[in-house]
Amino acid sequence: MNFAEITKENFNQISNFIIESLHSGEQANINLHAENTTFIRFNNSKVRQNTHITQKSLTLLLQKAGRSASVSFSISGNWIEDKIRAQYWLDQARSECEILPLDPFQVAIQNQGSSDSNLKGHLLNDSEVFESLIQPALGSDMAGLYCGGPLIAANRNSLGQSHWFSTESFFMDYSLYDGQRAVKGVYAGTQWHQEDYVNKISTSKIQLSLLNRPKITLEPGKYRTYLAPAAVAEIAHMFSWDFLSYNSFKKGTSALMKFGNNEKSFSPLFSVRENFQLGLNHRFNSMGELAPETLELITDGQLKNFLVSSRSAKEYSIPGNAADNHEAPRSLEITAGNLPESEILKKLETGLYLSNLHYLNWSDRMSARITGMTRYACFWVEKGEIIGPISDMRFDESLYDCLGENLLAVTDFQEIDPQVSTYDSRILGGKKTPGIMIKDFKLTL
Repeated sequence: MNFAEITKENFNQISNFIIESLHSGEQANINLHAENTTFIRFNNSKVRQNTHITQKSLTLLLQKAGRSASVSFSISGNWIEDKIRAQYWLDQARSECEILPLDPFQVAIQNQGSSDSNLKGHLLNDSEVFESLIQPALGSDMAGLYCGGPLIAANRNSLGQSHWFSTESFFMDYSLYDGQRAVKGVYAGTQWHQEDYVNKISTSKIQLSLLNRPKITLEPGKYRTYLAPAAVAEIAHMFSWDFLSYNSFKKGTSALMKFGNNEKSFSPLFSVRENFQLGLNHRFNSMGELAPETLELITDGQLKNFLVSSRSAKEYSIPGNAADNHEAPRSLEITAGNLPESEILKKLETGLYLSNLHYLNWSDRMSARITGMTRYACFWVEKGEIIGPISDMRFDESLYDCLGENLLAVTDFQEIDPQVSTYDSRILGGKKTPGIMIKDFKLTL
């Protein structure tokens, strides 16, 4: 049996044990996260760390007498050992339920049905992985991280609910260096195409060579600006911070307060949706509720939906849409426009070409104002031609401006920005974003 089949057998066995061990009046919801990952670190275009990681972890939610307790623990696949762990953590959850206060907005465990999704990928095998990754970057100082292999999420509960999601995916998160100058790139997906990776590296090499031109220092001010998909993805990451959450909106902490109250608007060129058809994440949330395959959030600049968890639905007596409790996007897409890649510099004419942004944060949440820094390959353009790199600059910009009346165009292509966090494990999710052209992008220092 392969990793997915073995893991499904492990999960069913241990979840059956937990469910059969419940006492009268108890209900359980069980989530699995598992990975079998090839993990390779590079610097100076050489392998510095080569390892393989297999891990499986369970999160158990126990409900009893209007109280809820959640515990997490790893499983090994050894039945005797896993059974002892499961019994210990089930007893710990019972003990917590005895001392916790009643939860007035507890969402009772229900049977939300079943689903089974297995996405097969085409990944690099062990015999070709090093040459495939390193050869295109020769002549450059490449540093980065490659992760590839199966990722699994599953959910079961004591009322018969059962969901399974497995995918075979990869990402190569890299930077090319020339002294203190660097260009960053990510190649990710489920189907490895060597030609696409080579083209990605080649584009990064061209950008790196452009960084050798004399650096241009700009004065603070407003500039016509193109934000590449990776830069837009950094802005879209802010949508997870009290932006599209209905609970945050009702509590007055959402950055979309003025939009939700019809005081501000976005451009008709700007549309955002949750799109699970991208295959970046599973539709079921931690309670096993199935979200729609697509959910329009902002369409042609108009608010269509907030993300609403069942807990918020109960608290505010409105319909939910199977958002998870933190009500952040899990598979976000900013839809494409009609600006061709070949026309970007021509339409920009004179202004900024920003490949990446970083250190973003809210500078004024109620005005949806963000601040951050330019990073990596960011250039000054004149008459449709790149003149040279710019010195790092801080920006401070309201989303109501750059995604509102100042939004000039959206590209007809998009790029996947995958989750590349590996602190505890690889995680599912990501975004699909286009590039955008805006006027009067505000640099402050």
